[in-house]
Amino acid sequence: MGCDGGTIPKRHELVKGPRKVEKVDKNAELVARWYYCALSQEKLCRPIVACELGRLYNKDAIIEFLLDKSPDKTPMEAASHIKSIKNVTELNLADNPAWSGDKESIKGDKYDDIQSARFICPVVGLEMNGRHRFCFLRNCGCVFSERALKEIKSEVCHK
Repeated sequence: MGCDGGTIPKRHELVKGPRKVEKVDKNAELVARWYYCALSQEKLCRPIVACELGRLYNKDAIIEFLLDKSPDKTPMEAASHIKSIKNVTELNLADNPAWSGDKESIKGDKYDDIQSARFICPVVGLEMNGRHRFCFLRNCGCVFSERALKEIKSEVCHK
């Protein structure tokens, strides 16, 4: 039945090739950026703030990060550039009327659409699900899609 001394293993049977690198799902990564706080990894809840790099944070997570001055604290890479509360801007987000994520109790027996977004652009109506670029104005915190800013062509908030 083999392995009785009469078989000689070949090289490809003995040497294993390099392991394949696992690729990150881009859709899952985009959903994580728009649904979870970059600092605490909890779901985003109001008030939501953003830094100049465009990362979204829960405001209470940023305040806790800034107040924790213990020497054994490990520096968080996601918020290492934030030195004070003035480095972040509180966002004025428009709710998506078609989103029903937190309104219904999730029992596990329904399909959860990850492409449906909690917030939308108030001008054009694009969902903030990671497929489209969004910008915010630092002076007022209003959030628009890049497409809406190209249509408006002004630096002043439309509100």
